[in-house]
Amino acid sequence: MKMIEKVLRALTFIKRHEKSSGALVVLLLASAAAQAQIAVRGETVYTMAGAPIRDGVVLIRDGKIERVGPASQVAIPVGYRTLTARVVTPGLIDAHSTVGLSGYLNQPHDQMQLDTSAPIQPELRAIDAYDAREFLVGYLRSFGITTVHTGHGPGALISGQTMIVKTVGDTIDQAVIVPEAMIAASLGQAGLGQGGKSPGTRSKEIAMLRAELLKAQDYIAKQKAAGNDPSKAPSRDIRMEALARVIRGELPLLVNVHRAHDIMSALRVAKEFGIKIVLDGAAEAYLVMDQIKAAGVPVIIHPTMYRAAGDAENLSMETAAKLRRAGIPVALQSCYESYVPKTRVVLFEAAIAAANGLSFEEALATVTIDAARILGIANRVGSLEPGKDADVVLFDGDPFEYTSHVTGVIINGQVANEERR
Repeated sequence: MKMIEKVLRALTFIKRHEKSSGALVVLLLASAAAQAQIAVRGETVYTMAGAPIRDGVVLIRDGKIERVGPASQVAIPVGYRTLTARVVTPGLIDAHSTVGLSGYLNQPHDQMQLDTSAPIQPELRAIDAYDAREFLVGYLRSFGITTVHTGHGPGALISGQTMIVKTVGDTIDQAVIVPEAMIAASLGQAGLGQGGKSPGTRSKEIAMLRAELLKAQDYIAKQKAAGNDPSKAPSRDIRMEALARVIRGELPLLVNVHRAHDIMSALRVAKEFGIKIVLDGAAEAYLVMDQIKAAGVPVIIHPTMYRAAGDAENLSMETAAKLRRAGIPVALQSCYESYVPKTRVVLFEAAIAAANGLSFEEALATVTIDAARILGIANRVGSLEPGKDADVVLFDGDPFEYTSHVTGVIINGQVANEERR
């Protein structure tokens, strides 16, 4: 898109200043086309849609993956810009973050991930607080993070909505993939009111959550009863509209929870109301794996190197491996950091998970295809397959080795970073 804009500006200049410019126009258009056509050749290409490809080629055209295969079978067409790397992977996905709402300055003006004025605020939209130009967005992109599930964070019973964005663009409209992805909730210590505010106990948390979900059910019932008669319809309520989407199964409830007994509370509420939930954090998930699997609930596990404190004091670096072995869908996240630099990098978190029970490809899946499936965006990202978004990361070595570097990042078919990181 940026290249097209440059070409249009150049054409406008030519029209104003040149009497005859046909040849130059042809050259400019050819240049734009070349920028939209890229070939990535890697000694090893991890497609995450099959076995790794040795000496592989990924062809990119018009923002999408055109073809993937061994170099012996995929010829690079004339005019394609060729990039090379030791290892090539899909763009990495951070399955839960607050980046873009929480900024690197760690000052009140760039900390928009949590409003503490009320315990329940599902109507708060992430798109209204996201800063696409935030330094941390570019910081993550430089390490190969191309997609982020971000928004309101833990710290309130229901803190607000989340969304899914690409780590490019100067505005939210340019970055957003899914404007309303989930509604973020917290149980346990993170959901308790601070300074004596309600809820003050775990039972009050659940009682308040159930009460709001019951109100949402009533709101839906009144809308249905009104039919096409607006005079009988209930007054619009943006809080109820948000929770009604949870009741109808349109949006999952993203439940930040760590203790095993709080996880069980979340599963009970989900069963009672027939709603979709995604467990977030879940430090003690390994204690109730049978119940999580029976409920069919995925887990966006805490960062592997998360601090073992508070409700997460019993976390384990082996949890991702244990849950995967149990057949539970798992993804990794950067989560919310209350201290600088304000975000973790899931590339490094996956590396530690690979050292604690996951195979290389299993760990890579937690930040690519498995994350995409949990977030419901696997039709666009998470693997290198024809027709998907051309999000690709280039490495000069094993991605999980500390001495390796990201040497290139492609997002939506455009080279977003080329410096060695």
